[in-house]
Amino acid sequence: MALAAQGHDVLKLIVKQGISLVLVGVAIGVNCFVRFDPVDKNLLFGVSATDPTTIAGVHLLLTCVALLACYIPARRATKVDPLWRYVTSRRT
Repeated sequence: MALAAQGHDVLKLIVKQGISLVLVGVAIGVNCFVRFDPVDKNLLFGVSATDPTTIAGVHLLLTCVALLACYIPARRATKVDPLWRYVTSRRT
């Protein structure tokens, strides 16, 4: 965490960067999911490969997990005191 940075600014920055990557991945995933429809037909039982509910549900679940995976380390980063780490590292 940089000096004079507010905790909520650091949290917002880290989560925003992580979610932007997740949204790019979701866009690529939806595109691949729809394009490889003929390949997936033999692997799915009782569900169409282009079922919008399934596509939306899976991608929403993965987005929520990725948001949590970004939020937890970002929350820990807001608790770091950079000045304390600098002072203690200079003593040794």
